[in-house]
Amino acid sequence: MTKQTILNDAHRRAGARMVDFGGWDMPLNYGSQIDEHHQVRRDAGMFDVSHMTVVDLHGAQARALLHRLVANSVDKLKKPGRALYTCMLDADGGVIDDLIVYYLAGDHYRIVVNAATRDKDMAWITAQAAPFAVEVRERRELAMIAVQGPTARARVIGLLADGDRERITALAKFAAADAVTADGHALFVARTGYTGEDGFELIVPEADAVALWEALLAAGVVPAGLGARDTLRLEAGMALYGQDMDESVSPYEAALAWTVSLDGGRAFNGRAALERQKRDGAPRQMVGLVMDDKGVLRHGHKVLTPLGDGEILSGTFSPTLGRAIAFARVPMGDLGTGADAGVRVDIRGREVPVRVVKFPFVRDGQPQAGI
Repeated sequence: MTKQTILNDAHRRAGARMVDFGGWDMPLNYGSQIDEHHQVRRDAGMFDVSHMTVVDLHGAQARALLHRLVANSVDKLKKPGRALYTCMLDADGGVIDDLIVYYLAGDHYRIVVNAATRDKDMAWITAQAAPFAVEVRERRELAMIAVQGPTARARVIGLLADGDRERITALAKFAAADAVTADGHALFVARTGYTGEDGFELIVPEADAVALWEALLAAGVVPAGLGARDTLRLEAGMALYGQDMDESVSPYEAALAWTVSLDGGRAFNGRAALERQKRDGAPRQMVGLVMDDKGVLRHGHKVLTPLGDGEILSGTFSPTLGRAIAFARVPMGDLGTGADAGVRVDIRGREVPVRVVKFPFVRDGQPQAGI
């Protein structure tokens, strides 16, 4: 049976086109997907991300558990309120899921994992936590709304109680804090997101989610669906679990080497496999592609390179750039960049030339140089 978030009725009242996404009934768009995309890039849009899984970890050895559980080092989280993006790996270095870790207090951490991986993630985390005597608590009673765009922070801050506005205004990127709205509702405010724009992800009790959604609407924040979220995240060079990475892929093969910390001797899951890849080189790499011809690059398209064949992972038409962009996984080696790399994509039997580029494709709402 398809699950529904607490905001499902609100989406339907707004005329959303609903689709099944990882077993959840979610809004694909509310009208023009391209308009929603531009709204986030130019102003502020909001996404119902209540299908995501919020998990709290409690226990004296919570940090020791995270040393084992994730590839990045939570020792980077020096003060409560800081956050870290990382991956959970299996023993072979494959990505079980990507997630964000929040350090809330001495023995209290919060992690947010993907919706489609909820069951396997919960089973994995619970099994890993047992030797550390850490309580794993899934927070099903919470909802989450992402508010993203150049004016997103100001619009959210305008809804807060006077005593919290200055403090939340000063919140650094990848940091979080508790706050209260002007009408007395508590919320967890994280300066994180999945669009490449500034903004907040707001975690609230389900009982308060509809009121918050309506308050954001009244403040001029426009709803956006999964379609815009996908084009925004791809432009921003952000990978999607299940499409750009999974258990068959290491962080080095998913352009996520920056999320791996091999210092300090932590015996995290998959470390030995990653050390081998770092020493010997990963067999594959993820690259960015831009197609100047008409058409759209799609998942599964064959990619032909001088190093061997690969395939398109995520591909879409970029509303900001006005052309097709994609991630591709290809054999490891020096491809170079631009059209001179000699890379082509097989689209229904036609070999179309593409340019190899460094991603993100778009930063701070603007195309990157050379793209």
